[in-house]
Amino acid sequence: MTKVLERKVALVTGGGSGIGEATAKALAAEGAEIALVDMDLEGADRVVSEIINSGGHAKSYKLDVSDDAATDNVILQIEKDFGGLHIAVNNAGIGGVLAPTADQSVSDWKRVISVNLDGVFYSMRHEIPLMKKSGGGSIINMASILGAVGFANSSAYVAAKHGVIGLTQTSAIEYATDGIRVNAVGPGFIKTPLLNALPADALAGIAALHPMNRLGTSEEVAALVLFLASPAASFITGSYYPVDGGYLAR
Repeated sequence: MTKVLERKVALVTGGGSGIGEATAKALAAEGAEIALVDMDLEGADRVVSEIINSGGHAKSYKLDVSDDAATDNVILQIEKDFGGLHIAVNNAGIGGVLAPTADQSVSDWKRVISVNLDGVFYSMRHEIPLMKKSGGGSIINMASILGAVGFANSSAYVAAKHGVIGLTQTSAIEYATDGIRVNAVGPGFIKTPLLNALPADALAGIAALHPMNRLGTSEEVAALVLFLASPAASFITGSYYPVDGGYLAR
């Protein structure tokens, strides 16, 4: 039985854990060859090994997406290793320091913006030319529910994720006739090792922010990314899709 992403090359940034890991595995399960990028090369290598052991094809690369020149070099290497690019999931991101806007340090602000917004821009500016050479494809940018609303003490993160959605919509217009679709996904609070380290009462409070009264899973986000990457989403571009247990409906 033919898999829906067979003979497609997919790049996943921040693929060494969490949503990126689940996404890479979901894409690989549908036949995509995976270029897995992460600052944590050990984590990326682990995910790549698990994909290969499951019968897939994957290769890992170490990258700080806030470095434009390094991003260019990695994309060039991916072209050499895989021959093209058809899917890009720009997922790498950081949370940043929690503080009211006036108390946010300039260094913390710049670090969050450089990874969460600049990193998506740098990735796209090098992914798009290769994707055009490959005959088109699908870019999925990982935004957040906080790309649509505010959240106290997270000004840099919220600003960056709002920016990701604007960048997504603009790029979708620019490259629609090149056969490149660009969409954004907005996860709610997702069950990850970081959240699991919180006290039980804190976790319950976060879960209660969602009408479904639970946290999401990385696999639930990956399922939406897989759909947007697939031919089933061929007429979908420039859109923002929350996967948030009803968070934004309140």
